[in-house]
Amino acid sequence: MAQQFLPQRQERQPGKEYVMNPTPQFINSNYKPADKLRGKVALVTGGDSGIGRAVCYSYAKEGATIAFTYVKGQEDKDAADTLNIIKQARVKDSQDPIAIPTDLGYDNNCKSVVDQVVGQFGRIDILVNNAAEQYQSRSVEEIDENWLDRVFRTNIYSHFFLTRHALKYMKEGSSIICTTSVNAYKGHTTLLDYTSTKGAIVSFIRALALQLAEKNIRVNGVAPGPVWTPLIPASFNEEQISKFGSECPMNRAGQPYEIAPAYVFLACEDSSYYTGQVLHPNGGMIVNA
Repeated sequence: MAQQFLPQRQERQPGKEYVMNPTPQFINSNYKPADKLRGKVALVTGGDSGIGRAVCYSYAKEGATIAFTYVKGQEDKDAADTLNIIKQARVKDSQDPIAIPTDLGYDNNCKSVVDQVVGQFGRIDILVNNAAEQYQSRSVEEIDENWLDRVFRTNIYSHFFLTRHALKYMKEGSSIICTTSVNAYKGHTTLLDYTSTKGAIVSFIRALALQLAEKNIRVNGVAPGPVWTPLIPASFNEEQISKFGSECPMNRAGQPYEIAPAYVFLACEDSSYYTGQVLHPNGGMIVNA
């Protein structure tokens, strides 16, 4: 099996993008923006790195004003880097981006995030529930209550909390996009709790889409396969890193810039007849979904 990445390991989550080798690619030099999101305000959780950074960059290129969240202390440098990236990418009539440090696992924090975005920009047109964490375990017996509570708070509670507060400021035509995972469909032996949260997100997407259809607010998701992001070296060991992505039919991991167009599509009018759906950029894995 060919080596995919240099063996490396980060000892805690959230991972740091700036220390990865190679760093994830968030820019596609061939991408041609077309003002698909001009005048929109987007809130992206976990926007400082990985897929979140690529989404923020692409949204900015498409004309949106961007707010994103990150974890204070651990992600300060990545957040500062992303702010600069967005400022350089944004169109002239969009506003300067803002980065909000927070722990999204708690309702009050999520309300504060929404209040800051609305206070700065007046509304939210696009909500991207993207932040997540994961930890390996050999058995369900290793996963205690505190562990489970932490992962579920970040990965699925935050979707409920942010959505319920953001909806007060979302009008007809707005879009909610949630990041689930290929693991929700195929399972993962050592990521039982993470996989369970991603399955919950799929059900959240489907049920919320039905609930909001009469308001013409669309709810969809993206289920990436293996993608080179800071979550990976912060989750897996060096041997696993060296082979990461090789299980795909395309025999490689994806890069964040390859996933971001799915989020652009679901945020803009091109997907006006999509709700309750999940897109699957996963390198060819068949998930029957």
